[in-house]
Amino acid sequence: MNPGAKERNGKEWVKKAAIGRAAATLFDKKGYLETSLKDISEAAKLSKGCIYYYFSNKHEILYFILDVYMDHLLEGLEDELKRKTDSHSKIEFIMRRHLSLYNNKIPEAMAILTGANNLPYEYYRSIAFKQKKYSQLLADVLSEYFDGEIKMNKAKAISYIVFGMCNSIMHWHDPEGPITLEELSGICFSLFIGGIRQIKTGQGLNM
Repeated sequence: MNPGAKERNGKEWVKKAAIGRAAATLFDKKGYLETSLKDISEAAKLSKGCIYYYFSNKHEILYFILDVYMDHLLEGLEDELKRKTDSHSKIEFIMRRHLSLYNNKIPEAMAILTGANNLPYEYYRSIAFKQKKYSQLLADVLSEYFDGEIKMNKAKAISYIVFGMCNSIMHWHDPEGPITLEELSGICFSLFIGGIRQIKTGQGLNM
């Protein structure tokens, strides 16, 4: 069975998604290595035999979680960016969207940050490909922001910095705390756009 097959309808998809959600929550709480298939079956309220019907092993479950989450990040993004009229608003949209989607799927997002290195190489390569595609969309917007006058390798580096800043919030933000994720999104964008303006005027980077 291909663990990356994602027919997003029907009983099989619903069952796999439920297993993936239960597993992602456990990975977030206990850690990937510390979580057993027995733990996952109990959390999903399914027998181990049922788990094995959909996934051959724990690696396949992790791959399914990460693959679906990356598709979640990529889905519709290119089309949405085409509707934005300027690069400034595109950058803000990507940052706010990134944090908003994370907030809806916290265990899965954390699995991307902490669990991907546990995948076998062929699975890891597939996830890394989608991560690079996602980062490239922001790098292209950054290149547009700089009117094409920045080297693409530097645009890519800045894109990784942006997502690194956003992702760091996942490790400490309390959804029930006094600062909302929407407010943090605004802070992140303000800090970033203030710094990147200096880069654009030649004060922070030899483009």
